[in-house]
Amino acid sequence: MELIPLFTKELEQEAQTTHDFLGLVPTDKFDWKPHDKSMPMQRLAVHIAEIPGWIETALTTEVLDFAEDDYEPTPVEDTQGLIDLLEGSVERAKKALKQATEDDLLPTWTMRDGDQVLIEMPKHGVIRHSFDQITHHRAQLGVYFRLLDIPVPNSYGPTADNQQF
Repeated sequence: MELIPLFTKELEQEAQTTHDFLGLVPTDKFDWKPHDKSMPMQRLAVHIAEIPGWIETALTTEVLDFAEDDYEPTPVEDTQGLIDLLEGSVERAKKALKQATEDDLLPTWTMRDGDQVLIEMPKHGVIRHSFDQITHHRAQLGVYFRLLDIPVPNSYGPTADNQQF
């Protein structure tokens, strides 16, 4: 069984669902968060939009070291900026998957912060982890929506706000 076609199809499906969620993030609530320990909505939405880019990073690098690479979230000013960010991340991921071979999925990839190893797994595992992270953080965004009375769109089935599937 080849994984790249499966990953590509899953990426396309997750991208559409994520687009539906990010399209509902209200610009006037970018700074809102449900708890002091929570990310502001804008930061969470940017994180979700950037995650598909991890696929490209995993396929084109061997290591990501936060001690050496200064990461700053991509600045966005409005909801359309979130959509544009997502679409760019997805396109880069699709391109990387298209250029990859099945053997490219096998080497180990490492995320670290200096000497501390945060993640170390085969590249196919990083791709799977990326999809898991999209789902996880999109669900967080759904909680934000619920608390703000924003109808939660469908993910993998109907929601209390949308019984159509």
